[in-house]
Amino acid sequence: MSYQPIENYGIIGNMRTVALVGMDGSIDWYCYPHFDSPSVFGAILDDKKGGRFQISAGPDGVRHKQFYWPSTNVLVTRFLLPDGIVELEDFMPAGLPSDSLEYHRIYRRVRCVRGAVRIWVACRPAFNYARQVHETVIETNGARFKSGSLTLALSTTVPLSDDGQGGVSAEFTLTEGESQTFILGENSDGDGAPTAPSEEGAEQLLRSTVKFWHNWLSRCTYHGRWRDQVHRSALALKLLTFEPTGAIVAAPTASLPEVIGGVRNWDYRYTWMRDAAFTVYAFLRIGFRDEAAAFLGLARGLRLQARPPERA
Repeated sequence: MSYQPIENYGIIGNMRTVALVGMDGSIDWYCYPHFDSPSVFGAILDDKKGGRFQISAGPDGVRHKQFYWPSTNVLVTRFLLPDGIVELEDFMPAGLPSDSLEYHRIYRRVRCVRGAVRIWVACRPAFNYARQVHETVIETNGARFKSGSLTLALSTTVPLSDDGQGGVSAEFTLTEGESQTFILGENSDGDGAPTAPSEEGAEQLLRSTVKFWHNWLSRCTYHGRWRDQVHRSALALKLLTFEPTGAIVAAPTASLPEVIGGVRNWDYRYTWMRDAAFTVYAFLRIGFRDEAAAFLGLARGLRLQARPPERA
């Protein structure tokens, strides 16, 4: 493996946290359950020890293309091989009740569009910035990764093998029209085995997530020449909002220096008032008043908390 340029990553999220998905189908950055939580996958920082969740097709150097379903944050990574085409669809459900377990899961569906293609899967978490050990338990319908008080479950009907490094792997072939779904999320019952993913259930969540993003974007009041670019920018900014409080993070990443070996490697997973002010201004200019109002409410609350007590 090797490090990818930052521009090779797409982003998915649920207004609680995000995952960065590379052009090679690898999730190399994911913090759970929130933006500022410790990382589960951090290969973007350490390719060997950071952890990743990769679904790929074909050898290194295969042609890739990455794009979003129109007007959504559902990401599609396409693998273009001499003998076939494979598409990987990634999303985190949105628009569900905040206490729904489905809300906090990553859905990955790999689908063969043409030909017959060999698929490789590797899921190797590295909890707490790769500082915390975990136990890997392979089950009939997936695997469980147990680390301290957190247990993540990978649900799939594909047989998995222990890779000997704390992760699991699999190889299988898809022919035209076939697909496989992988779901990663918290297992509230730490000793409970993962349940087999339902293709029908995953499709319904995909459609409801697409509908959520379409409905949200329909509030945009900009209809000018750069509509597509403005819409894509608005969708990205929405992913950087923390819905429970209205906070807006500067970026979802941490410890990425401006240059390799540089010292400017700050944690951007917090609200910087200057950056957030620009985002609020952008939201207001294109009609997203609720997001602006939520942030201003947060800022007002912080200001009141910081105000010195009045004298008697």
